[in-house]
Amino acid sequence: MGESSFSPLSSAGESSLSEFDVQRVTKSHFDLLGSYLESKENVQDVLIYSYTKCINGFAAYLDEAQVTSLKGNPGVISVFENQERILHTTHSWEFIGFEANGAPTLSSLQKKANFGEGVIIANLDTGVWPESKSFNDEGMGPVPSRWKGTCQAGGGFKCNKKLIGARYFNKGFASASPTPIPAEWSTARDTEGHGSHTLSTAGGSFVPGAGIFGYGNGTAKGGSPKAHVAAYKVCWPSENGGCFDADILAAFDAAIGDGVDVISMSLGPSRPVEFLQDGMAIGSFHAVKKGIPVVASAGNSGPVAGSVAHGAPWLFTIGASTLDREFSATVTLGNKKLFKGSSVASKGLPAGKFYPLINAAEARLPTAQPADAQLCQNGTLDARKVAGKIIVCLRGINSRVGKGHEAELAGAVGMILANDEESGSELLSDPHVLPAAHLTYTDGQAVMNYIKSTRNPTASISPVHTDLGVVPNPVMAAFSSRGPSLIEPAILKPDVTAPGVDVIAAYTEAVGPSELPFDKRRTPYITMSGTSMSCPHVSGIVGLLRAIHPDWSPAAIKSAIMTTAKTKSNSKKRILDADGQLATPFAYGAGHVNPNLAADPGLVYDTNVIDYLNFLCAHGYNSTFILEFSGVPYKCPEKASLAEFNYPSIAVPDLNGPVTVTRRVKNVGAPGTYTVKVKAPPKVSVVVEPSSLEFKKAGEEKKFMVTFKPVMNGMPKDYTFGHLTWSDSNGHHVKSPLVVKHA
Repeated sequence: MGESSFSPLSSAGESSLSEFDVQRVTKSHFDLLGSYLESKENVQDVLIYSYTKCINGFAAYLDEAQVTSLKGNPGVISVFENQERILHTTHSWEFIGFEANGAPTLSSLQKKANFGEGVIIANLDTGVWPESKSFNDEGMGPVPSRWKGTCQAGGGFKCNKKLIGARYFNKGFASASPTPIPAEWSTARDTEGHGSHTLSTAGGSFVPGAGIFGYGNGTAKGGSPKAHVAAYKVCWPSENGGCFDADILAAFDAAIGDGVDVISMSLGPSRPVEFLQDGMAIGSFHAVKKGIPVVASAGNSGPVAGSVAHGAPWLFTIGASTLDREFSATVTLGNKKLFKGSSVASKGLPAGKFYPLINAAEARLPTAQPADAQLCQNGTLDARKVAGKIIVCLRGINSRVGKGHEAELAGAVGMILANDEESGSELLSDPHVLPAAHLTYTDGQAVMNYIKSTRNPTASISPVHTDLGVVPNPVMAAFSSRGPSLIEPAILKPDVTAPGVDVIAAYTEAVGPSELPFDKRRTPYITMSGTSMSCPHVSGIVGLLRAIHPDWSPAAIKSAIMTTAKTKSNSKKRILDADGQLATPFAYGAGHVNPNLAADPGLVYDTNVIDYLNFLCAHGYNSTFILEFSGVPYKCPEKASLAEFNYPSIAVPDLNGPVTVTRRVKNVGAPGTYTVKVKAPPKVSVVVEPSSLEFKKAGEEKKFMVTFKPVMNGMPKDYTFGHLTWSDSNGHHVKSPLVVKHA
């Protein structure tokens, strides 16, 4: 770090303070920081945030020498650089079981929880477009008396009984910006659309007739449509996403103090980060310590193994998969072969009309490289070769909608967007500016081969059609980040998967649906894809569970959702990955959310703060660090073991002999006896003791042990998968994935 760099300090002890104590803690930050500066009068110039509500720490401009000195201070736990993080519907709720034929079912979790009434959901994102109908307060009850938040002024912003709070945090972003940020950015108003989309997915109101360009019309709503919502703007316009740790920590500190019930966070690091060098891991720990579940996106760096973000066990980490709705556009070639693609283009071609077809690599300008032209990159296409034709562009590098814009500038009448090999069969319905269809890798190759084999190739692109009940679904999205966790492989991540492809939700009217400068279109609702979209689906579900089980801990809520998740699609077969192969728990965790069962899971794997501290001990942090981190005296056990950490999934990343894992389950249902059934990973012996558990009352806890043993030596050093299930006579099936790697 140079002198102009910025480093936040977190001595993240618990801080739930009176006004006097807040002043005292703030003064301690000033005094500590001042002792490392030439003059204490300079503190105000370098201090950016003083975290005092629930997190004890501060953020400041520091040079390398000052950082080194601070690291040597015994009262300082962690000093880490202000890192930038990235931003990772009308039908999706019916797909996961809340509705039938567009109406809520009597047995649905939404109905049981009265649609999340009284719950407060916070969203850390790009802010909110308050005028969206998804945030109207018609039929909303009064603002809960426990709410201590505010509606920050700026940008003509107004809150109501639905959108009860809005704050913005940009000092961390400003500290890293080479130029002063515009004054008009001092607002929680969403100018990018991401935050409005995610917040409305979690807790948006009922909005009949929502869709995009006439497609997917239905009633938009969030998972908890009667919940109150609050926006915490921590992300700002930049090439990489513009979400900085200092601002994220400040938002956590505020949200916890404001009295929220759920925190949704569709953002994260671009690569896995050690827990205590990660503002999101630190902030979420303090939220969970206060009983607030934190739901986070797994990241969009898939299908690469080990790419999953948010590996902390106190976080609820969500992958992304498809739903059974497709926006289809069919490509018909001159040889009569048909290929079904995806699109929500705002305009179409005449049905059945054929146009000349050209591969973008053959339409390049003399100054352009073939590989760049194949991607339809800016300034690569020759209008004399493209005009009046349908062009084939390869997915990758530049924006998918941007490719179509480049093609349109060159005179193309339509675009076929062909997947690269890595993207496989994953199709996305983008708001293209010209008639377009997105094809799989295999179909795209067939189109390119047709062009090569034909003197005068032609094609047509049909108008977009909305298809429902498509089989098989869900399918894992190729972009969804995968396990194993590189930070702690003994914790399986992601935890579950949820709808994250072509999700329709609210949007901003500040920019067009592509967010690209040329796009002058405006639409109040839009399709988006990413783990950013799957995360708020689970946040909405968590809100419902908070409503009907206010006494459940964040861990109990997570366990209920994980152990009732499903691993089969609507084809009654196992969930597939985007490449057509069977998906594994490294893609979907415990499975796809099945929330109606989560209201009554039977048993839960509960976890408390001491469990998390023991986990940190076993992970390698010493007692001194844990003491400061927790804010209370604590001594690490002599033999802290990851095998004893009570998690709803079980991962053994180094099986080279017998390994015994301990778990405990709490009864949250009626008295009964549960018996275990195991599907062992291949070539692994799995023994559970005891094999039955009797519960005489609610709240009773029982321990069991699972012993893993390789059945033969010399096994390949690769992961294998299985599961164990506790079942009773009342229809409960408490299922946990088993993940084993031979050492």
